[in-house]
Amino acid sequence: MADDDEKTSSGVSRREFLKISGIAAAVPLVAPQMVEAAGEKVPVYGPGKAPMSFTINGKRYSAQLEPRVTLLDALRDQFDLTGSKRVCDRAECGACTVLLNNKPVYACTVLAIEAQHQPITTIESLSQGGKLHPIQAAFVQHDAQQCGFCTPGFVMACKSFLDQHPHATEEQIRYHLNGNLCRCGTYKGIREVIAQMSGTKGA
Repeated sequence: MADDDEKTSSGVSRREFLKISGIAAAVPLVAPQMVEAAGEKVPVYGPGKAPMSFTINGKRYSAQLEPRVTLLDALRDQFDLTGSKRVCDRAECGACTVLLNNKPVYACTVLAIEAQHQPITTIESLSQGGKLHPIQAAFVQHDAQQCGFCTPGFVMACKSFLDQHPHATEEQIRYHLNGNLCRCGTYKGIREVIAQMSGTKGA
């Protein structure tokens, strides 16, 4: 059995870890308390709600949330941004894809508390003045959606991909979209969307 004071790879001893865990479980915090671990002051949140603030689609949002709340739950339940869909809820299908600091992430696996102080972009930001974004219009043109549950995630993944690869090759298209699943099987139409937007043929 390891000694209670033996340091782990994180530099925190077993005794310190149990102390921090006990504090976090016993005290319903509204604001973070500071505890000392490995000689440093670190904030402890939860299990109660804590004030959080976000920048979503260029606008500021605030809410009182428990630290366990995911970004997807915050978007849908707190801010009424329901474009991101809950389908698998285990980071397998990509239907909840949003951009966090311009990078695609599964909103169902990112804690809201971790998404603070980073720009968040959702499907709601793409259409402006009732006019579809070119990627959204291309989805319609190529019949790249059926039930629609995967479509917001695919649109956001496509936008991120095209921002990084404006002249994508067929191989790049297939590789970079493999994190999103379409149960209706509209992959051909989705590849045609990217091919049109990037000027690639035969995708």
